[in-house]
Amino acid sequence: MSEVLLASQAAGTGTTPVPAASGARQFWRRLRAQRAALVAAAVVALLVLVALAAPLLTAIAGQDPTTYHPDLVDSARGGVPTGSLGGISGDHWLGVEPQTGRDLFARLVYGARVSLGVALAATLVQVLIGVVVGIASALGSQWVDQLLSRLTDVIIALPLMIMSLALLAIVPGSFPRPVLVALVIGLIAWGGIAKIVRAQTLTLKQLDHVAAARLSGWGSWRIARRELLPGLAAPVITYAALLVPSNITVEAALSFLGVGVKPPTPSWGQMITAADVWYQAAPQYLLLPAGALFVTVLALTVLGDGIRTALDPRAASRLRIGTGRRHEAKAGAVGTVAAVAAVAVEKTEATAEEKKGAGA
Repeated sequence: MSEVLLASQAAGTGTTPVPAASGARQFWRRLRAQRAALVAAAVVALLVLVALAAPLLTAIAGQDPTTYHPDLVDSARGGVPTGSLGGISGDHWLGVEPQTGRDLFARLVYGARVSLGVALAATLVQVLIGVVVGIASALGSQWVDQLLSRLTDVIIALPLMIMSLALLAIVPGSFPRPVLVALVIGLIAWGGIAKIVRAQTLTLKQLDHVAAARLSGWGSWRIARRELLPGLAAPVITYAALLVPSNITVEAALSFLGVGVKPPTPSWGQMITAADVWYQAAPQYLLLPAGALFVTVLALTVLGDGIRTALDPRAASRLRIGTGRRHEAKAGAVGTVAAVAAVAVEKTEATAEEKKGAGA
């Protein structure tokens, strides 16, 4: 997902500050009214639970993601899993990996931990840098604003995938790869949120309570912490919710290209890469990580859209289809008929008054 699209989705959130308690209650009420968002939240919660409980789940299954089982693959056929459905059995719930015989269930749940962890860590880095740069640009002097704005423009213009490939290729292999991938994504892709925070801060600066704080002698960072951050919460949360699925996709793409998470650490993108020659002999080796990646990105996207709509109820959901548009069309038609009827009544009354005046 491009930075421009993410920014356009997040920018619709209103900036009018509301009390924290009432704002939280309204947010949860609006979010609960969206069934799709609730289902997506349940799916995301389940995925996070699976990722956190990966050691426990694999212990229950009696497997781990790194142990080889050469007796479960047919070396005469190039390493195809023996048995039906890719080696599914009571010991291996989803089958085994071709050539190595490693348990697919264990690698899938540990891959969820890596993919979700990298995406969330990268999002946190992006939010921290973007908020600091955006507020500093809006509250700083003119030359500070110009310098940070040009730096943000350069960051946005950088091709994320190409820069990530270059940075990941030159870093020593001894550096923890998941941490490195999260840092690279976060350090390259914070420009969009910095732009949004700067624009929202410039708007909030004009409000009376911010001006009063400035006249009281408060410093810039105290004003930012006490008066601006509450108003920035909605757009920042919205943008962060939309960034997570994008970062999962980037991590999977980097692992697919061979510069992301390195074996034997499992990752969904890495599993898809290794499955490119096995999709006919062992289709579940490709379908399982690809399906998990698709469900995760879809659920996070729907949840992000729900959060955006709940924080800004004036904005229509971008995932709305069919029924909502028909209701709007019907409402518009009813309104048009009512307006025509009102005009006709006014004309009739005016004609009656004219006749009455002529008769008099």
